[in-house]
Amino acid sequence: MTQQQVAPTASPPSPGSGRPAEVAPAIPRSTPAHRPLDLRSVRLSPDGALGTWQGLNAKATIGHCIANLETSGVIDNFRRVIGESGADYRGFVFADSDLYKTIEAVAWEIGRTGTHEWDAWLDDVIDLVARVQEPSGYVMTWIQGVHPEKKFAELEWTHEMYVLGHMIQAAVALSRAAGRDDLLSIARRFADLLDRRFGPGRDEGICGHPQIETALVELYRHTGADRYLALAQRMVDLRGKGLLTPGHLGATYFQDHTPVREARDAVGHAVRQLYLNAGVTDVQLETGDATLMQAMHAQWTSAHHRKMYLTGAFGSRHRDEAFGDDYELPSDRAYAETCASIADVHWTWRMMLASPDLVPEYAETIERELHNALAAAVDSTGTRFFYANPLQLRPDRFSEENAPRDRQHWYSCACCPPNLARLVAQLGSYVATASEQELALHLFADAEIDVPAHLGGGALRVSTAYPDDGRVTFALDGSPSLRLAVRVPSWSASTTLDGGPVTLDDDGYLRVDLESAAPLTLSLDLTPRWTRAHHRADALRGARAIEVGPRVYCLEQVDLPEGVAVDDVRVAADAELETVAGPDRTRVRVEGLARDAVEGLYPATGRGNPRNPEGSRAVTLTAVPFSTWGNRGSTAMRVWLPII
Repeated sequence: MTQQQVAPTASPPSPGSGRPAEVAPAIPRSTPAHRPLDLRSVRLSPDGALGTWQGLNAKATIGHCIANLETSGVIDNFRRVIGESGADYRGFVFADSDLYKTIEAVAWEIGRTGTHEWDAWLDDVIDLVARVQEPSGYVMTWIQGVHPEKKFAELEWTHEMYVLGHMIQAAVALSRAAGRDDLLSIARRFADLLDRRFGPGRDEGICGHPQIETALVELYRHTGADRYLALAQRMVDLRGKGLLTPGHLGATYFQDHTPVREARDAVGHAVRQLYLNAGVTDVQLETGDATLMQAMHAQWTSAHHRKMYLTGAFGSRHRDEAFGDDYELPSDRAYAETCASIADVHWTWRMMLASPDLVPEYAETIERELHNALAAAVDSTGTRFFYANPLQLRPDRFSEENAPRDRQHWYSCACCPPNLARLVAQLGSYVATASEQELALHLFADAEIDVPAHLGGGALRVSTAYPDDGRVTFALDGSPSLRLAVRVPSWSASTTLDGGPVTLDDDGYLRVDLESAAPLTLSLDLTPRWTRAHHRADALRGARAIEVGPRVYCLEQVDLPEGVAVDDVRVAADAELETVAGPDRTRVRVEGLARDAVEGLYPATGRGNPRNPEGSRAVTLTAVPFSTWGNRGSTAMRVWLPII
């Protein structure tokens, strides 16, 4: 099946015509083999894992972000430009983007639930942005209120295009989800200014922080204006020509060291690389440029097969918030920025749409990120966050800027909380896609999904307690039958359908003809398993990790017996894992050894039975999902356990 063989399931939306035809973060104008579903047609149950998260996001996280936009000075920065505040500018140069990400979160929540809770707030802040906007279309408070002489003069540092990118994405989301185009008009005036300055045949310029590329493509998709796609493509083509002045950071930090079509490795600042790749893939989706897709396939392999943490996190170096070398994956010094995993969800989803065939690894990667790195990035109240997400926390670990030992309610560089809020509000968009022949289910979530009319209409009811339980029941209502493609995770060692064995197609999906009178139950194997790392990952050599389904597990100091330190624990490589019920999530129990305290940094090699070395004692260990760690106090933690 090729991209050209499938017709779109709906027409592109029309701004200004009320509720648009489709509501989703990415709506290609091309005809991908599998097309996104309308966000409104995938209703996550408030009792399921993803639906519960969305409820917490709506109840706590979005409001928390709105409140902190005020207290951190982001809103005041706009007021001071027009003389409505005498306060000093506060925050980083790109602080405006926190407002736009929060607006986008509100927009998707409106699309999801139809809420009017934040209508008055939207009226106020969008009116404020409109009054700050210059007649030319330009609006960025740090430039306008602090350094007007730097306008478009230091693109490697000023983040002007990055800020515009988040404005565009918020504006498109608000237009699609709420049918209001006030922010869209502002964003288009700014985007048109950018086109007049940097469009084809004009000045050459790219942003030091990629993100504008994917936003411009979505603006093209939403408005039909070809100039926005042409500008995005131009920015992709200009990267690697040395247009930025990187200073001591180097061109690699900015992904400006080589042309995009020649880049094969994920390098430099992790968030920038992943945002760039999302935009490049968007351009490829609309242009069909095969050379771009070749580069993206190589980059995806680099990032996910050699540089991704087990939890679905990226960035092994605090310095420059950067990717490291291949297999450079230290647990205790992992930077693993929350925004990097968010950016990768965006990119990997677009890679899925760009592929002519279903690729289960893409969906499995998104699932890994959601249930581990991103779920751990916010606490159980929805109001405290990790910026960096290490896989080991030593008891004496001290806090660093943007890498504290405990979650914080906000950050001086507050990119992660509102970014997480906008992603969670749009989670339903990543559950399923539709082709001309079938509905494909990529994420397992308790949900009701409207089946597109061309596939028979009606609704698919997915009932599951996943990932706490491996049973997933599919029931069809309102239509006699449905061709359903279901991703079967690679970790499920024994999968059954209504108790019988399953046969997967070559693409790794299970296909069934679901009938309204005969619901089907898929059973996935949630037997806990040991995972080892590649032998070149030196920091993980001689260690194992525990996984159950899509979840990574960890040991927390709070669960260990008195007198046993988490850093003194070891396990046998073949130790039996046993699942036990916990107060909130399934836990895993395993027998291990705790080494007694040893004097000296480099003690002499001991003798004795390696299975029970002298100075060790047996101890029962209880592991918990990594996504839940840090909710019971400031406690030492580790994912990778040394083996005996």
